[in-house]
This record gives sequence, C-alpha cells and structure tokens, in this order.
Amino acid sequence: MHDLAPLARFGGRVARDLRDVTSDPTALDSSGLWAVAADFEGTLVCARFGDVRTEPVPAPVPGRWHGPAAGDWTSSLDRDAYIAGVRTIRAHIAAGEVYQANLCRVLTAPLPDPDRADVDALTALLARGNPAPYAGTIRLPAHGVEIATASPELFLRRDGRTVESGPIKGTGRTAGDLLEKDFAENVMIVDLVRNDLGRVCATGSVTVPALCAIEPHPGLVHLVSTVRGELTEKAGWQDILAATFPPGSVTGAPKSSALRIIEALETSPRGPYCGAVGWVDADRGTAELAVGIRTFWIDRTEDRGPVLRFGTGAGITWGSDPGREWEETELKASRLLAVASGAYAASGRTTA
Repeated sequence: MHDLAPLARFGGRVARDLRDVTSDPTALDSSGLWAVAADFEGTLVCARFGDVRTEPVPAPVPGRWHGPAAGDWTSSLDRDAYIAGVRTIRAHIAAGEVYQANLCRVLTAPLPDPDRADVDALTALLARGNPAPYAGTIRLPAHGVEIATASPELFLRRDGRTVESGPIKGTGRTAGDLLEKDFAENVMIVDLVRNDLGRVCATGSVTVPALCAIEPHPGLVHLVSTVRGELTEKAGWQDILAATFPPGSVTGAPKSSALRIIEALETSPRGPYCGAVGWVDADRGTAELAVGIRTFWIDRTEDRGPVLRFGTGAGITWGSDPGREWEETELKASRLLAVASGAYAASGRTTA
C-alpha cells in the first residue's frame, strides 16, 4: 500500500494533491488546507494539499480492508499490570502529587495483508460501524503517517480568533452508569483546559458554555464540557499548541505531574493515540483538531512486520475502582476492534 496516493479525509471534505510536508507549526498560519497529525510524544506532521473538495465517505467495499483476527490483539499492559498502575496512581494522589492521571495501554495486532492495508478503507468501515463527529483519515505512507480515527472528542476548534475545546471525562454504557467520580473528573479537566487556553486567550475571555453535558455515542455515553476563549492578536499556531498540547483530558491534573507518572507507568509510546488529528484551513482561519482517541494507526517500523495499533485508557482519580477502570478501557475498545477485525455486522451485532 506504499503506492497509495497521499490523502486526508475529514467530515465531507477530501484533500488530495500533496504539496508540502513540514514539522513546523508556524506553517499552519501561512496558506492552504493542512492535515495535522501530532503524536502524544510531540512529533508533528503537517501536510498541505492542493485539491480539496466535498465528497462523502465512500461505502465500504467488501474485501478492501483485511484487518487482524479478533484474537490477535496484544496489550502493552495486561489486566494485572493495568490494575497495579491504577493503584500506583491512587498512591500518588494520596501523597498530594496529582489529582488525576490518565492511564493508557496500546493494543497491537499484525496485519494479515499489509500490502493491502488502506486506512481509508478502515475509515469507511468505521463510518458505518462506529460513527463519530471527528472521524477521518490521514494517509501519508512516505512520511510514516497512516491514521484512521473515529474520535468523539474535540481538542481544538478555531474560527478566526475564537478557539474552543470539548474535553471528555466520564464514560459509561448508559447515563445511569455515570458516577459522582465521573463528574468530578470532568470538572477537574475543565479547570485545566481553562488554564491552558488562558495562556493564549485574552484576559477574561475564557468561558465554559457547557459543563458535564451527557453525550451519547455508539455503545456508550460520555460527559462532555465546552471551553471557549478569544485568542490574543499575537497567538499563532505554535503558541496555541505549546499552551494546550498534549490535551488535558488524556494527561491529567496538574498536567506536568500527570505526564511524569504516565511516563513511569506506561510501557509503550502512545503515538497518534491521545495526540491531535485534524485539519487547519490557513486561508479561512478555521480549524478542527480532534483528540486522537478511538484511533487506529499502521506502524510499518516493526521488525516483525507492519502492525495495526489502537489505544485505550481511563482517567484515574482517588475514587477510582481499579477493576472498573480496566473494564472502562475494554468498553472503549471492544466495538472498534470488532469493526477493524471485520467482526462487526451491519445489523449492529458482532459476528465473531
């Protein structure tokens, strides 16, 4: 699939005709339509395309995507290691070092037919099996970026000088599953996002138009808040990303302490998972970047051959039950892995 043409797809827009690729965030203030992929660890790839048009996500073509078998996935942290990590975070909270930290694991499976692995074909399947507001594709094989996302979470939306974030914290199968801990977790992250945006927004302009709204998604519900502000005249994309990245909802509070704990406990780089995936239209001054959750990516650097990766995680607070947090990571992954394996039927039932 290395001969596939570069492509970016978000919503009803498709971008082709790759013109430029850079890691310099100031390019996003220049001109043109850019696809943006930022790894959690900080690697940034910005790709400018010359041909942008309106085009619906194509219907899945049978046999176009050949995904891993449902049983082929391995996790960077197994259940025992994850539960031990939750307990360690609770100890850090008890010691006053952090209020909340996100603990994640990366799932990996070999691609049965890597030469036919097209992430845009996976995006077509995800659009049917797990519709998401920030779904999309970034396909840049020559630059090591092959991402299919079904993200439900807004990292940054920009319209002129107005910038907005939509942090998700709190997950359940139904609204009745949401606990007091979920609401407290959301409020903590809203405070963090307000602080992040406040570093690049005009004093007094940061508001919270929605707090802990219950939002339904396929197979689960989330608590979602909205934080909005007006950028200062001097704030460009380099400043915005420096102030807000990585996203607060997938790190913890305080962010610096949470990042130290994450580095100590997690055994695999997150990569595009928990990073940022989306587009910037420099000509119109608009943008929509999602948090890279519910996201698959192809890694062709493995010695054992190309693999498909997917991340899942949960926010840990003092009120966390270790077993329940593991189950939350399973809930977030199960439907998506079934779609990627081809085991998710159009009827809405898994067939294998």
